[in-house]
Amino acid sequence: MAPKEDKKKKGPSKGSKSGSQAAKANAASKAALKGTHGHKVQKVRLSTTFHRPKTLRLARAPKYPRKSIPHEPRLDQHKVIIHPVNTESAMKKIEENNTLVFIVDVKANKHQIKDALKKLYDVDCVKINTLIRPDGSKKAYARLTKDVDALDIAATKLALV
Repeated sequence: MAPKEDKKKKGPSKGSKSGSQAAKANAASKAALKGTHGHKVQKVRLSTTFHRPKTLRLARAPKYPRKSIPHEPRLDQHKVIIHPVNTESAMKKIEENNTLVFIVDVKANKHQIKDALKKLYDVDCVKINTLIRPDGSKKAYARLTKDVDALDIAATKLALV
């Protein structure tokens, strides 16, 4: 510690500015010795579990495609509908209920069956009922709209009657 100066002793002073600059310099030197992290406040944690903070997640930007070409649709209309059914009960459905009966792919759903019938035979369906037969194949009952005759479609486009 430096010895204290006597107040009565007058040295060379240029004014009040040099005194304030000296005080600033002393404060700066103390701060440099102490460091900037002198009074670190500990964060109070209110929960016993730690939740990892949400950080930036960038979208992938691959350098090359992982597949050379995309695959064709797995179930197009020709794969969905396998063949029409022409048993006696199916003929009865065609005549009385305006319904066509098809064997379809097991993986096909009702929307795919409806779209396939629209593309292949140009018929609109009111609804599609499906069932899995004991042999493992799927059967679809396609109820046609009233303006379309199922017997006419079966005779002309399906060649059943």
